[in-house]
Amino acid sequence: MPTLTEYLTYADAQQHCSPEKLWELFDGDRVHMNIAHECIDRHADSRRPAVILIKATGEDEVLGFDELSRDASRFAHALVARGIEPGDRVAVMLEPSREFYVALFGAIKMGAIAVPLFTLFGPDGIRLRIDDCRPRLLITNAEKASQVPAMPGLDIVVAGADFVSGLADYAGHFECNSRADDFAIFQYTSGTTRELPDAVKHSHRAIVTLMLAALYGSGIRPGDRFMCPSSPAWGHGLWHGTLAPLALGVTIGAYSGKYHAERLLKALQDHRFNNMSAAATHYRMMRNAGVATNYQYFLEKLSFTGEPIDSETAEFVVDTFGVPAGSMYGTTEIGVCLVNYPGAPDFPIKPGSLGKPVPGLRVEVQDLGGAPCPPGITGEIKLWRRDEWVATKDLGRVDADGYFWHGGRADDVIISAGWTMSAVEIEDAILKHPDVTEAAAIGVPDALRGQIVKAFVVSPRLGDDAFTQEIQDTVRTQLSQHEYPRQVVFVAELPKTPAGKIHRKKLRDQEVAPLATAAAVQ
Repeated sequence: MPTLTEYLTYADAQQHCSPEKLWELFDGDRVHMNIAHECIDRHADSRRPAVILIKATGEDEVLGFDELSRDASRFAHALVARGIEPGDRVAVMLEPSREFYVALFGAIKMGAIAVPLFTLFGPDGIRLRIDDCRPRLLITNAEKASQVPAMPGLDIVVAGADFVSGLADYAGHFECNSRADDFAIFQYTSGTTRELPDAVKHSHRAIVTLMLAALYGSGIRPGDRFMCPSSPAWGHGLWHGTLAPLALGVTIGAYSGKYHAERLLKALQDHRFNNMSAAATHYRMMRNAGVATNYQYFLEKLSFTGEPIDSETAEFVVDTFGVPAGSMYGTTEIGVCLVNYPGAPDFPIKPGSLGKPVPGLRVEVQDLGGAPCPPGITGEIKLWRRDEWVATKDLGRVDADGYFWHGGRADDVIISAGWTMSAVEIEDAILKHPDVTEAAAIGVPDALRGQIVKAFVVSPRLGDDAFTQEIQDTVRTQLSQHEYPRQVVFVAELPKTPAGKIHRKKLRDQEVAPLATAAAVQ
């Protein structure tokens, strides 16, 4: 019988996908499973590259499934020798590197719980997460080690140049004994350092349902060369960019270091990647770099996640790579639920849409009373799970063809003089101005209208009254006469979450703080 990886069409996905067919893609079963075995051990004899490291400094490094399996096993034995036990947390705060993958998979292999941490966290961000998950061990580099607060019971290992070679005396095979329901990974979402999100706790069996996003959100199939430049400290880079494709034996590309758009563009050419999933910000920076035409590409499937992609960047993607980028929508807590089936010949991607539900999921746009909204009417996107509707806190609508469309976060709606406006739509209109590099829109208090739109604009051009007027006219032309930003501020950069999304909440907080101070003085 064919496996799910052999079906390529949207129609086949709806007909053949089932939980049983997903389990057929793995060695493990509903009782015994280990993510490290599924991702690297069972592909060790293939002699294929597992990871192509694209380094910001310019050199590339290729890591094979065989050597990762061997070295991760050695690290698993080293953990046991240190007294680490199954269920203990092992934090890994490293850029994508040989050391990162050895530590991550070695910890998972021996039954510990891996906790990836973002390398750009400062002392407060590190402390909050360590206080929360209480790891026994933290693997990091020399620079970050000095920022890790002292904590009883926490050992710090600096993964220097001799980290992997120092494991040579340990056996190159480790027998995995984890159960499918044992925890494998604790992952933090990209909140601010002062507002620590809860750790999302993933079991080993989470890799099975993850395949829905891999097959239908990224379009991954065996034989692909798959690039994801997102950090594996976050959900997209870890689950969709690392674990899912490796579990299918696919060679992945990982980006290490400060992101440079041209470095990525060159890597796409040099390593002939045919599939890429990236954040909307990555694509936008590729467009803004102005050098995309200098390289040749072999891309057949593209996807993006994190936030909506603006229409100018969506057009750039098609013009540059020859295929559209399909949205992959979900949250860390509920997973991916709306996709665009990259590579499916019978699924036309509608620019700007979120696509349709992955096979087997019920997704609806509902009004305040919980009733399904008719086509074209905005409500909240909800997912049916465990016999109840789970709110995503995102607004959206469904069109007559069953495609979902994003309407922004529920708290990104701007209501001015009775008009309901979307920050996302306003930003998209602003970005159509040729001199605008980035834009963010929020609602700010106004005595007459309740709220007005305030836009924050990044541009190489000097911000003046004439430029402000051009931006306002652009929005009026693209949307309507009442939706333009009545205030425009030119800034050097926009605040972003660690995952690269525009941090509108921080902008709103900046606006509210002076008002709160003034009220306190009065």
